[in-house]
Amino acid sequence: MALRLINNALRRQLAALPHNAQVGSVASIHTLDKIGKREVVGFGWNGTACYADRADYPMPAVRFREPTNEINALRTKEQGDWKKLSPQEIKALYRASFCQTIAEVQAGSGEWKLHLGVGLLFTAAAIWIAILMNLFVYDELPVTFDEEHQKAQLKRMIDLEINPVTGLTSKWDYENKKWKN
Repeated sequence: MALRLINNALRRQLAALPHNAQVGSVASIHTLDKIGKREVVGFGWNGTACYADRADYPMPAVRFREPTNEINALRTKEQGDWKKLSPQEIKALYRASFCQTIAEVQAGSGEWKLHLGVGLLFTAAAIWIAILMNLFVYDELPVTFDEEHQKAQLKRMIDLEINPVTGLTSKWDYENKKWKN
């Protein structure tokens, strides 16, 4: 019973579609509302009826502009000899189907400059925060960090023979009281 209701609802929706619309993976019911009166001319990117200027997929599923009287007149003229078309008419036909040329799509946008600038701004802020933290937040280094205390600590480690197999004292010659070569 439920399948029969779904089938009848789908048939009613398909009957309301224009007769030249494609149904299926290319232009389903919900995408036809989004594209308006633009003509579906191909499979599209991932099978959807959408327009996107992409260098890796240069043939969109729908035309860029909706047809006007001028474009329709050019399309009928296009069916004949192309030598009779002026360069302006050819460009108008191209711009009706595509927003940008391949060269325009592949041209750099300069957006990398924004990303680099923001990255450098955050890096500079992090450096300033680190400097200010060292000045105002952290205490002075303990006295054990001066050279005299470090030498005393090293002497104590050698005297206690700490880690004599693979550690620091393994490089100390206890008989000659000097470092091994």
